[in-house]
Amino acid sequence: MYDNWRRRFNNNLYICLNLKHTDKMKNTFFYFVIISFLFLSGCDGNRVDNSQNGGVPQGMIELDLTQYGYAVIIYVPDATAGNLEVVEQSWGAVEIKVGKTFQLSVKVGEGDIALKKSDIAGNDVNKFKRYVVDEPNALLWESQIMEPEFHLYAVVKIGDASYEVEDIAGEIFPEAAAAKMLESAKAMKAAVKKEANS
Repeated sequence: MYDNWRRRFNNNLYICLNLKHTDKMKNTFFYFVIISFLFLSGCDGNRVDNSQNGGVPQGMIELDLTQYGYAVIIYVPDATAGNLEVVEQSWGAVEIKVGKTFQLSVKVGEGDIALKKSDIAGNDVNKFKRYVVDEPNALLWESQIMEPEFHLYAVVKIGDASYEVEDIAGEIFPEAAAAKMLESAKAMKAAVKKEANS
């Protein structure tokens, strides 16, 4: 009798555990399907479908710097952010300004992240606070004179050429503006050579 009771108990326990296991598997599968669907449908609010705009991020335009001697394209804010101003400087840099929150300097150069970090740390006037981005070819940092300000420096290699990109000194940039400029710098690409009409 004890053996029968034990067998029944074990059978019932086995069935319960199996049902529980099956329910867990169903729930896991259900969550997996939902997460996959959300991921594939691009439910992220910041994600933009750029297929209609040639891959250009929303609110940005392509600026071809070929006419300034650089065979590159950089994304800059569109006219809703301000007037676009491009100035060639005597030392070879091209300065790009769109309003007060997008101001980049681009110049040909191998760059030196270690030297830049040394300069940042040694600045006794604009005191270094912290790095927001510290990558082998890109820096975004917070510093302060009177109030917090953010700056960026990147070395961008395109083909055989190397470019130094940094914010233009003078303006005080908030973190979001500096991050947007760094994103533009890192997204620089080679300009497509236009074939001459024969």
